[in-house]
Amino acid sequence: MNITNFLTKFKESSVSFDLSILFFRVVISLQLIVVHGLKKIGIGTEIAEKVPNPFHFPELINQSFAICSSILFPLLVIIGLYTRLATIPILIVTLSGYFIVHWNDTLLERDVPFMYSICFLLIFLTGPGKYALDSRFKRS
Repeated sequence: MNITNFLTKFKESSVSFDLSILFFRVVISLQLIVVHGLKKIGIGTEIAEKVPNPFHFPELINQSFAICSSILFPLLVIIGLYTRLATIPILIVTLSGYFIVHWNDTLLERDVPFMYSICFLLIFLTGPGKYALDSRFKRS
């Protein structure tokens, strides 16, 4: 396939959307895993990060939910498996970070959970696109 054929095909809205959402969900999920997830399990830091517990759950449940929301569920989003369902726990953590944990902080401190919330909300609303395991199962 030469570059002209590729660019012509990429201009088609469905191909462009599917490749764009694939790129978007992989990049934002990797960012969440590397920047926030790994430090929750102590990788890249001396001590594992202590996660805020705004809902006062038992500590083990709170920490496990936060770790899964920062590592396991973003991996599901990357491969496109149960994508919309996987974004829900991520959104719970990021939106609670924005509206509860950082509500009285400056906009600069609230910016990170806000941006993650917007990104994963977009993935939830649009779905994973055709380059995902979800679309393979839908066809069967």
